[in-house]
Formats: sequence, structure tokens, C-alpha cells
Amino acid sequence: MALALLLVGAKVHAASPANAEVVVRHEFAEVDGHKIFYREAGPADAPVVLLLHGFPTSSRLFRALIPKLAVRYRVLAPDLPGFGLTQVKDGGSFHYSFDELSQVVDRFTEVKAVKRYALYVFDIGAPIGWRLAVAHPDRITAIVTQNGNAYEEGLSPGWAPMREFWADPSPQHRDPLRKLFKLETTRWQYLEGVKEPSRIDPDDYLLDQQFLDRPGQEDIQLAILLDYRSNLKQYAAVHDYFRKHQPPLLAVWGAGDPFFLPAGAEAFKRDLPKAEVHMIDGAGHFALASHGDEIARWMMAFLGRNLR
Repeated sequence: MALALLLVGAKVHAASPANAEVVVRHEFAEVDGHKIFYREAGPADAPVVLLLHGFPTSSRLFRALIPKLAVRYRVLAPDLPGFGLTQVKDGGSFHYSFDELSQVVDRFTEVKAVKRYALYVFDIGAPIGWRLAVAHPDRITAIVTQNGNAYEEGLSPGWAPMREFWADPSPQHRDPLRKLFKLETTRWQYLEGVKEPSRIDPDDYLLDQQFLDRPGQEDIQLAILLDYRSNLKQYAAVHDYFRKHQPPLLAVWGAGDPFFLPAGAEAFKRDLPKAEVHMIDGAGHFALASHGDEIARWMMAFLGRNLR
């Protein structure tokens, strides 16, 4: 409860280049019985940027990025079901599949009366974003993918235990994966591949771990991880969407990511010849946590060229 009050209770202020105040609001939206926590900032009539976080974090990942973008854009960052402060409706009918996660985010945009938006996708936020784009290509104005994979060659050998779990979700393959939800692993995810570990705020992995330690979280995350296999089957549809609609795409990639390899970033150029790819030497999976200023500059330049 104290953690929730800490995250919800304060408004975040940041100075824009024009010395105007940017206010980040922290609210809940009712979405088909779910209470979706989200952060919002920026002019109500500005082009929309939708930020989708990954495992094991929440919209808190974007707390420094949002004020930078909100100088020019309306920014929305929801906590996905199973993460952060979002509360899934009672009844046990929600199974944490990627189709269900995507449907909730889709409905969230409708509840917020958002008709068109640019996507920022990271980690598990990527397959959710890809589903939205395939279902509603006319709604997507641009895409920024930060270590958000869409190609088989982007998956590192580190996925081998998960592939075994997908093939046989018995306790033999399921139980060893529970180590993914321990503090040692959460800290490792943030620091692996980062050349200057002092760039990472320890609060990032410590607060993520508090959410992971809540009762029932391991089973929720295992359900999400098991259904990740469905994302690989979706790749062909995603590539077809890229080729047909040619959305503007910026890939900013932590080169030291132990999960999603640089080859996955370069692969976007196969279907999107005009894709912009920036490899961040010295960054890992959580490149935004270690190199947020660089990513914000690339984003602002990219969005400025592609959003009107």
C-alpha cells in the first residue's frame, strides 16, 4: 500500500525547453471491468504517443521520458495487466494471453478516445504493439522499438529454457523458470551488458521486484511467458504489415541485450528499407534506464520528421 501511494500520489513536473511546465498525471481508467493505471501528459490536441513497457517493469519505466516527449506530444503510458498498479477484474476469467493483453490495450485507447497514435514498444510490449498494428494499420502513425523484437534472429540462445517450456509446460520445465522472478535475476536484467553500471538507478530493479514479490505474481508471469510462443507464430503477419504499410520505424537497441540480439534490430530493414536503426554500445536490455537522454533525442528527431 505504501508503494502504491508513493507512485500514485505525486504529480511529476519538468521544465520544457520553452520553460513551460509539463505535468504528468497518474490516473486509473475503467476498461471492461479492469482498472488500468496510466500516466498521461502533454497537450490534449497533440499527436499521441503510446508507450508500452515490458517485463518486469511498468509505466514507471517512462517517468523521465514522458516529460521530454510531452513538450510536443500527448503521451499515454498504461501499466499492462499483471504489472504495476493495474487491477484485473475479479472472476478468474483473464488468462494473461497476449491476445487478451492486446485487447485490453486496444480498448484502453478507445476509452481514452485515441484514434491514431505512434507506438513505443519494449520487450513484451512489442508483440502487443504488433497485434495492434496488424489489427488497425490505419491507426499507427509511427513506431519506436527499443529492444522490442519481431524476428527469429533477434532471439538469443538464452531463450532455450523458455523454448523447452513452450514445448512441454510440465513442472520439470516450468519450475526452473521461477528463478526469473527473483531479485538476483531482476538486477541482472538491468545490469547485464551495461558498461557503466552506475547509470542504472537501483530503485528501478528494487521497485520492480516489489511488484514481482506480490502473491500470485509468479503464476501470472509464467502464464505470460508460456503464451510468448504465440508471438513467434505472429511474426509472418507482422512482416506482411511492415511490407504493405511501410510505417516509419526507429529501432534503438541496447547492443548488450542478453535476450534480444542486435540482429533483430537490423532485421527491420529487410521489410522496412527506410527504418532507422541505432545500436547503443554500452547499453543492455533496459537501454532506456541507462541511456534515456540519448533515446529521447533520437525519438524527438524521428517523431518530428514523421508526425504532423
